[in-house]
Amino acid sequence: MKSLKFGLIGTGFMGKAHAIALRSVGTAFPSVPSPVLACLVDSNAERASSLAKSWGFAQSSTDWQGLCTDPDIDVVDICTPNHLHKEMALAAIGAGKHVYCEKPLALTTKDAAEIAQAARAAGVRTSMGFNYMCNPLIELAKQAIESGEIGEIFSFCGNYQEDYLSDPATPFSWRCLRAQGGHGALADLGTHLINMAEYLLGPIASVMGSMTTVHRQRPDPASGEMRNVENEDIAQALVRFACGCTGTMDISRIATGKKCGLTFEIFGSKGSLSFDQERMNELRVYKTSDDEKLRGYRTILAGPQHPDYAAFCPAPGHGLGINDLKVIEVKNLLKSIENDEAIFSDFDNGYRVQMITDAIYDSSNESRWVNTEAAAN
Repeated sequence: MKSLKFGLIGTGFMGKAHAIALRSVGTAFPSVPSPVLACLVDSNAERASSLAKSWGFAQSSTDWQGLCTDPDIDVVDICTPNHLHKEMALAAIGAGKHVYCEKPLALTTKDAAEIAQAARAAGVRTSMGFNYMCNPLIELAKQAIESGEIGEIFSFCGNYQEDYLSDPATPFSWRCLRAQGGHGALADLGTHLINMAEYLLGPIASVMGSMTTVHRQRPDPASGEMRNVENEDIAQALVRFACGCTGTMDISRIATGKKCGLTFEIFGSKGSLSFDQERMNELRVYKTSDDEKLRGYRTILAGPQHPDYAAFCPAPGHGLGINDLKVIEVKNLLKSIENDEAIFSDFDNGYRVQMITDAIYDSSNESRWVNTEAAAN
C-alpha cells in the first residue's frame, strides 16, 4: 500500500489530535505506511501557515474546496464545526476522496443519509471520529459480551457527562446554536455514547427521550449582551435494543465536576462489566461463577495482551491516552482503505448515530417512544 496524502481541514482541538495521530500511526503500526501530511486548511491564512509548519504539513491553504478537488490528495480529514461537515464531506466524496470526519456526521438524519449514500455510491472508504470505542478494553468488553462470558444481557446503563458549560457565565459559542451545534449535549457528547452502545450490544430499536436547557442565556463574547441558548444542556433516554435488553442514557454538558464522564455498566445473567473513560485503562468485571467468598468486581488493567495496546507499550498497566486512541482510529481507516473493507465507525454508522440522536430529540418533543429499528441495517 502506498503512503496516502492527507488534507486536514480545521486546526482546533480535534484538528491537532488528528495531526498527532497522522504523524504517529506509522511508528505505532509499522504495517501501515505513514501518511503524507500534504496540506492543512484553516480560514485564517496566518494560523494555517504557522500550524502547518509546527505540525509537519507540507503546505497550508484557506481554500477547503480546492483541497477537496486537488488530484494529489487521497484523504480529506474534516475537523470543523458540526454545521460544516455536510458540504465538505459531499465535496470530497464527489471528487473521489476517502473521508475521515469528526462526529457528528451532520445535523439532521436526512443530511447524514445523503452523505452516507454518496460515499457508498462513490465506493470511497470513510471513518468517523468515534475514538473512545478504539480503546483496547472496549474491544475486550465486546469479546466478553459476544462470547457469552457474562451471559444473557439484561440491561445497559450509560452516561456521558462533562462540565464545560456548567458555569452560566461561560460565553455563548456556536455550540449553543441549533443551526451550528445541533442538539446541544446530545450531538456533542451523546453521539459517542450511542456509538459505544451499538458497538457493544447491537442496534437500538426504540427510544424515549427527555431534553432540557438549564442555562437559557449566555453572554456574547464580543458585546457581553445576553444571547438565547437554542439547544439543550441535558439529554436523557430510555432505550430498547434489538437484542432484547433495555437501557438508560444520561448526557450532560453541565455536570459539575465531570471532565470526561463517559461510563457504562452492562448487566448479564453471569456477570457484569463497568467502564469509566476517566479511568480509561481499567475495565471492571464481575462474574457469578467466582467462589462466593471471593466474589466481587475485579479490575482489569490494559496491557499488551489486549488488542492494539502492544503497539504503544510492552508493559501492562502503564496505560494509553486519548491521542493513542486517535492513532488506533487512523490505523483502522488506513487498513480499511488498503483492504477496501468497511469498518464499524464509517459513515453508515455516523448516519445511524444521527438517526438515533434525532429520534431522542423527537421523542422528547412528542412525549412518545420512537422506533429506530427500521434503519438497523
